Amino acid sequence: MKELLMFFVFLVATFWTHEKIASYFSTSPVASLSPKARALLEGIVVVLLSAVYSVILILIPQYLFIPTIDFTPRGIRLNLVATAFIALFFYYFVERERWKSKLQEELLRSEQLQKESYKAQFESLKSQIDPHFLFNSLNILGALIYKEPGKAVQFLRQLSKVYRIVLDSNKEQTVPLRTELELVQAYAFLLQTRFGHNLHIQIDVPPEMKDYELPPTALQMLVENAIKHNGYNSEAPLTIKIYAMGQNLIVANNLQPRLEKQSSSKVGLQNIINRYNYLTDKQVEISQTTNEFIVKLPLLKEYKV
Repeated sequence: MKELLMFFVFLVATFWTHEKIASYFSTSPVASLSPKARALLEGIVVVLLSAVYSVILILIPQYLFIPTIDFTPRGIRLNLVATAFIALFFYYFVERERWKSKLQEELLRSEQLQKESYKAQFESLKSQIDPHFLFNSLNILGALIYKEPGKAVQFLRQLSKVYRIVLDSNKEQTVPLRTELELVQAYAFLLQTRFGHNLHIQIDVPPEMKDYELPPTALQMLVENAIKHNGYNSEAPLTIKIYAMGQNLIVANNLQPRLEKQSSSKVGLQNIINRYNYLTDKQVEISQTTNEFIVKLPLLKEYKV
């Protein structure tokens, strides 16, 4: 009975240690080793710890509490070899299987994020190709060609830049903030050419923040959302402010809802929230006062799946 209790304590300690070992070898700098070198090093650590546990939890207690047991060098060696094999068995066929399962969950999570990202890219691109948007852009371009040829060339360049950036980023999970700001600036030029002084877009982001990342087209979608759901005219222009606060990007607009209801695909904000949920534990924060609608986007370090 005493021997069974000692062996049970040995197994509990072994299982607890295996979890720590697997976690360390999966996340520490050791994870950068080649698979064979990492597996060999893991095996050595498991064997050494099993030998230590065998001595502390089995051999010493047997010597103290079961004096009738005859301790011989051969018996001690067999005990150490047996516990080493048991530890290796449980580590590689139980613990490693658990980590494989966790890896599969991460891959599934990555696939879901990819779907959300493609969905956002599709919706963003679709909004640009929308007949009304394209019709209005071409009308503006046609008018500018006769009145202001130089500005027409600039308008055409900004229009092509919007499409290029959206298409270039459609395979990425995150993009640098500087890329997203470039997209918004090009998009803002088109909008302000159309709406004139009815729309103001203010961007104030320090250069050192522009290497942080966020989901592609997230910022452009928030600008589009603000324009879609608010009214604006020369006496009450819509002002959209984009600025950094801590490690967050704030997008705020004065609140002046349209009188007529706008159709919505319900994709914008929820899609951004979903993509952030897959990328990080940091939450997108949405708030509204009597005068302002505010969205706070966490800025991320470089993210790779």
